[in-house]
Amino acid sequence: MKWITREHVKVDRVACPWLIRKFVDGEAEFIFVAADQVVAQARKLGAIPYDINGCELGHHGEDVSFNSILKKYNLTEPALVLLGEIVRAADSHPTQPHPAGEGLRWIAFGFSALGLSDHEILEREFIVYDALYAECQRRVTPAPR
Repeated sequence: MKWITREHVKVDRVACPWLIRKFVDGEAEFIFVAADQVVAQARKLGAIPYDINGCELGHHGEDVSFNSILKKYNLTEPALVLLGEIVRAADSHPTQPHPAGEGLRWIAFGFSALGLSDHEILEREFIVYDALYAECQRRVTPAPR
């Protein structure tokens, strides 16, 4: 499937492709265009829009697009839910932000400052999400007795 969003990716627009590739569509193709072109290009290309105003897989209330994808695809694993809290805190301003969100925000903006293309950012930053997910798994797994 093709997935489309705004160019110049940062937190949610990197976290979502990581989530999609790992848990929804391992062969996903990601397209990045100017914000005002997302809807038209989605129609033209038959792509699924995410992280744009008014779309199903966008921000709703305090939820960010990552949370919307978790809900749409019934991804309820506790480690993914925890990761969703971190992404939410990094990408928006929830009433009870997870403390790890600020560090993730710094990392995302740091990757953006490197002058890489959107696809290069995905390629390099996915390992960060792999590591965060591993730590989330560790934190939600009960210690052996």
